[in-house]
Amino acid sequence: MSMSVLEALTPSTAMQCFTPNGCSLLLRVRASITLHERLRGLETCITSLDTQETQCQSVWVARASHRQQAGQQLQVHFGCFEVSVAQRLYVTLRTIPHFCGVQLDQSHLVEAGQLSYWVDRRRKAILVQVPRASGSPDYFVRLCLKLFTCKDAGAPVLVNASSVSRAVSLPYSQELPCLCLEGWSATPDAVRTQICPFENDTRALEMLWDTVHYHPGSQTLSWEPACPVSGQVSLCWCPGPGDSCHKLQHSSQLAHRRVQYLLVDTQPQLCLKFSTSWGSWVRCPFKQHRFPTPPTSRCTCVTEGGHSSQPVNLHSRPAHFLQPQLTWKLPLPLPSW
Repeated sequence: MSMSVLEALTPSTAMQCFTPNGCSLLLRVRASITLHERLRGLETCITSLDTQETQCQSVWVARASHRQQAGQQLQVHFGCFEVSVAQRLYVTLRTIPHFCGVQLDQSHLVEAGQLSYWVDRRRKAILVQVPRASGSPDYFVRLCLKLFTCKDAGAPVLVNASSVSRAVSLPYSQELPCLCLEGWSATPDAVRTQICPFENDTRALEMLWDTVHYHPGSQTLSWEPACPVSGQVSLCWCPGPGDSCHKLQHSSQLAHRRVQYLLVDTQPQLCLKFSTSWGSWVRCPFKQHRFPTPPTSRCTCVTEGGHSSQPVNLHSRPAHFLQPQLTWKLPLPLPSW
C-alpha cells in the first residue's frame, strides 16, 4: 500500500463544558485519506512525552465500500482525547492492517496561552476557559467588534489567578462575523489573543443583511453594515416568487459604509441586492407590507446623473421615465404600480 493513502493528520485543541464552571480541554484528531481496497480502518494514537502514557482510537471502513469507492477521498473525525494545558504530545496515524512505512506522525503542544471556548447558542453566551499554568498572572477576557479597532461589546472580565474555576460566561446579543473574543494577561503591554468564533459562520453572515430600515416619513430606505464588508449594494426588481432580482441601473453603492436611497416607494417587488466576496444575498423589505404607503407615492428614479423623483398616482400606470431601469436585455412586462 502506498504512503499516499494517508494525506493529512490534523490535531487541534477544543473545550467541552457541561456546566459554566465545569470545562475540560480536549484534543480532536482529523485525518484525510484516499480509500484503498485493502484498507480496513484507521488507528490514531497520542503519547504524552512527559509520562509516556499512550491512548489510541480506531475507526473502520465499511467492507462493502472497498472496491466501489477505491480512490475516493475521505475525511475522518476521531473521538476526543482529554488533555491538559502545556502537555507535549506525539500524535500518530496508521492504517488497519498496518503496512510498513505507511504512517503519519506529528508533535503537538497544548498551548498554555491559548484560549478555549464553547458557543452556547441557546443561552446566547460564549463560555471561555482561561488556561491555568504555573505562576500565571490574572487574566482579562472580553467580547469586542473587530472594526478598525476592536470595539467593546461587553465589559472586560477579570479572571483571578487564584480562582478555583478559570471559566467565564460572556453573553452576546447578536452573532456577527466580526464578534471576537479577546484575552490578555493583567501585565503591562501584554500581547492580546483574539479569536472570532463566527468569522466563517453562515448564520452570522446572514445576519449582516437583515439590518435594512425604512423611514415612512422621509421615504428613505437604508442599510448600515454591522461589520466591515467589501462589496456592493444595489436596488433590484423581482417580478415574482422564484424569479431573479434584476439590478436597477446606476443604483450601486459601496457596502463598506451606510447606504441609503431617498424617496423610495414601498413596492413589494423592490429589493436590495448585496454582492460580496462571500456571495450574493437579496432582501425585499416591502414584501410583507410592513410599512404604510403614503396616499401620493413618490418613486425613486435612478438616472445617469443621480437620483430624481416625481409624484405618481397610485392608480395610474407609470410614465416611461419612471419605469425601473433594468440591466436585463430582453423586454420585460411593466410592473403594476
